[in-house]
Amino acid sequence: MISVTASPQICAGAAFEVVSASASKAKDLGVSVCIAVYAASGHEVAFLRLDNAPDMCAGIARDKAYTAACFGQATHAWADLLAAEHTRVLAGLQRVPRFVTVGGGLPLKAEKDLIGGIGVSGGSEEQDIVCAAAGVQVLNQ
Repeated sequence: MISVTASPQICAGAAFEVVSASASKAKDLGVSVCIAVYAASGHEVAFLRLDNAPDMCAGIARDKAYTAACFGQATHAWADLLAAEHTRVLAGLQRVPRFVTVGGGLPLKAEKDLIGGIGVSGGSEEQDIVCAAAGVQVLNQ
């Protein structure tokens, strides 16, 4: 007999709280960003484009959220991880659709369970990370 368990996923209500907290931080920093939240399954749950956020940032934010949700790893951490890896590993991962190594994507967890990822794009890499972290903090309260 095959045992099937449901993986925990972020719900829409929580995703919108995460997006709201991230957007509030972006406004405090004076940056216009796009914010995406994906479930651990790789499906988009919430998205927001703040006024005047660059159009191209929508796809980048989504890819950051997707990468963080599917791998359970912050997108900025990949640079250090891949620096020690063989060139073929890096070349292979760079060909994976939607794989991003630029900061601004963070995993979302409920206790120890990966439930999704948030991606922010539109500010500097540091600003994107700070905005994403503000969204993550909502889940840890």
